[in-house]
Amino acid sequence: MLLDRYLLASNGFEHHLRAVAAGGWDAPTPCPEWDVRALVNHMTRGNLSYVGLLGGAGRDEFLAARDADALGDDPVTAFTASVRACAEAFSEAGALDRVVDYPLGELTGRRALAVRTADSTVHTWDLARALGRDETLDPGLVAWLDDDHDAIFAGLDLNPRVFAAPLPGESGDARQDRVLRRFGRDPRSPAGRPAR
Repeated sequence: MLLDRYLLASNGFEHHLRAVAAGGWDAPTPCPEWDVRALVNHMTRGNLSYVGLLGGAGRDEFLAARDADALGDDPVTAFTASVRACAEAFSEAGALDRVVDYPLGELTGRRALAVRTADSTVHTWDLARALGRDETLDPGLVAWLDDDHDAIFAGLDLNPRVFAAPLPGESGDARQDRVLRRFGRDPRSPAGRPAR
């Protein structure tokens, strides 16, 4: 179930990734410092870094590789290969119970996979917004994030340089909007983030 949820989130991201036009890689995203290519690189590099964590790498290696190019000349193939590698790593015997040295705090593999899935889900919305595509996230993923957010991130140092600060909710927020606001996204803003 945990791995299925990760693959569902990754497939949602891939769905939008395959629609990036040749001139669309430098489009801005709701992540202020990233254009589309940088966002896709973050996702691809992130998958590979989780493979490294499960293999014994620590937070320093994770952070050192954070911005290294993982896309080369074929971003779609690079991303899909990274998803496959990440899924295989989490499928290994004992991987979900292994303690990893995640940059925001030590985690079991089970919780690391939940954090990875949450990141994949929210960045799917970022990519859809950047491309002007349908922003509807999978309702099951939205419900899971809404219900389990606090358990997923309990005890982690949610550094504002890494995680956008939550935004206050608004009356009448749909469940997806409520989830996005917890991750610092403003679904009512054209940019997807609060005005600075």
